Amino acid sequence: MSLKIRLARGGAKKRPFYSIVIADSRSPRDGRFIEKIGTYNPMLPKEHAQRLTINEERAKHWLSVGALPTDRVALFFGGAGLGEKPTYNETPKQSAPKAKAQERLKAAAKAAEAAAPAPAPAEEAAPAEEAAAEA
Repeated sequence: MSLKIRLARGGAKKRPFYSIVIADSRSPRDGRFIEKIGTYNPMLPKEHAQRLTINEERAKHWLSVGALPTDRVALFFGGAGLGEKPTYNETPKQSAPKAKAQERLKAAAKAAEAAAPAPAPAEEAAPAEEAAAEA
């Protein structure tokens, strides 16, 4: 049985309220869970103390047992000092340029290289003269 630490949604329509729960990964999002270890209320301002509450002792226990937090919960745990805060540096594949746009970019780069002037021969000769003067 693989355990997940994830959010279970509650609250009314357009008024979300989440419980941070330990659940079997196969159970539904708002369905059966093993234990509730905290809450998250996104409707409150970020500075508000009740926006995120976590029972740190139980969270550490479940992490030590092998429960894996979801991305959002891992971010919460990183902010609370219960683990590493995940970093997302990769650009999503969906927002990357498509194949034809990448071909056009490569063609434009080649054209820019060809249009760039070649270095002057006097600049290349200068280092050779300095080497001869040192010898």
